[in-house]
Amino acid sequence: MGEKLLMKGNEALAEAAIRAGCRFYAGYPITPQSEVSEYMSRNMSKAGGVFIPAESELSAINMVLGCGATGHFSMTSSSSCAIALMQETIGYMIAQEVPCLIANVSRGGPGLGSIAPSQGDYIQSTRTGANGDLRLIVLGPSTIQEMVDHVDLGFHLGMKYRTPVILL
Repeated sequence: MGEKLLMKGNEALAEAAIRAGCRFYAGYPITPQSEVSEYMSRNMSKAGGVFIPAESELSAINMVLGCGATGHFSMTSSSSCAIALMQETIGYMIAQEVPCLIANVSRGGPGLGSIAPSQGDYIQSTRTGANGDLRLIVLGPSTIQEMVDHVDLGFHLGMKYRTPVILL
């Protein structure tokens, strides 16, 4: 039987990414996903990786693009309205076949809406908010364990199909 850990969902997401081989993470704090960046800031260097606190959501996704363009699988996480800001770069990454994992810790409401749990980002993620006729892989776990498993799956599918993967 494997090691059992009691963790919050965001921490489990971050730890799963490190265990799956993520060695580059760029992120900008936004509720309710700020704990992902906090965890990565403490633990990426221990795993031989790089954590960069970005000055904006746009810089975070563009750093992930730059890392991915060099052949390394990278990750960012954000929430709802900030994912909307990343759409142009996500579309570029799809067209250029640059893989990455984007964790969308969803929250309700457009823009500066509530921080309650929500499914409001489903259409944005599955239909791609970027210009063009583009699609990407979207994984929607229903439990923390399934989310942990989907992180590894997301890395694998992203590299296999050379595309960004969104984990809702």
